[in-house]
Amino acid sequence: MRVLVTGASGWIGSAVVPELLGAGHQVIGLARSDDSAVALIAAGAEVHRGSLDDLDSLRSAADESDGVIHLAFKHDLAFTGNFQAAADADRRAVEVFGEALAGSDHPLVIASGTLGLAPGRVATELDGHYDDPSAPIFDEGPSIRWATAEYVLSLASRGVRSSVMRLPPTNHGDGDHGFIATIVAIARDKGVSGYIGDGSNRWPTVHRLDSARLFHLALEGAPTGSTLHAVAEEGVPIRDVAEVIGRHLDLPVVSISPEDADQHFTWLARFLAADSPASSARTREMLGWQPTQPGLIDDLEQGHYFDKPSA
Repeated sequence: MRVLVTGASGWIGSAVVPELLGAGHQVIGLARSDDSAVALIAAGAEVHRGSLDDLDSLRSAADESDGVIHLAFKHDLAFTGNFQAAADADRRAVEVFGEALAGSDHPLVIASGTLGLAPGRVATELDGHYDDPSAPIFDEGPSIRWATAEYVLSLASRGVRSSVMRLPPTNHGDGDHGFIATIVAIARDKGVSGYIGDGSNRWPTVHRLDSARLFHLALEGAPTGSTLHAVAEEGVPIRDVAEVIGRHLDLPVVSISPEDADQHFTWLARFLAADSPASSARTREMLGWQPTQPGLIDDLEQGHYFDKPSA
């Protein structure tokens, strides 16, 4: 299969690309920079130069493909206060993919998230849709991204084998510069390893190599209009994470009050406070996916998050 992958040189994409190549697929990676292009060539993929804003270029790449895995998102905008613009750009790109693949029965797999699906209880693949009365209601940008996932599922009626892959807040592993690396960096900076409140709130987790394997399985066999959960561990208590970090950095492990969380954790506070466990039982049954990589605590214990100051 000839597969277009956006975000192909990113944290998850750089694991998805070799996974697909190893399965015999031909991969075309979207690259907006010379460095990304070099990395893709080195991995054995073809390069399609462009960005999420180059809609004509995206359309031509999708037209020439047998399927699309959409991982790219303008996180640089989203995490600097302009989530609306990032979500708008994402929606435009996905609409282009939907138009290009309409009537082909080719797969379109997009990345979404599990965080906030069913606060306080274990979310399933059935939670969080617009026909779910308990579905979260967001304002502005986040609501657009939520609607984008629903739009992708609706493409099933237009002859697209569409699926939405919900990812946990952490796709951990050696080289991670995401949420877990940021928590480590904050602990170093503050001189304490903190958690919010009693730290019993839970995050679902997955190793990035396990999520890459699931994207591969979804590309090849996800049922049309399916929602998938790339969840290896349903919920790891944040206090457990803080305790491992404190031990490795030789720092005290302390509770940060909810009132002080914004000052201590800055933009990360609202994510870190979430109690948002999630199940992948339906996904595993549907696609035969079985995670094999270390869990988050075991991964932290390996020490690579502490080898040098986290970015």
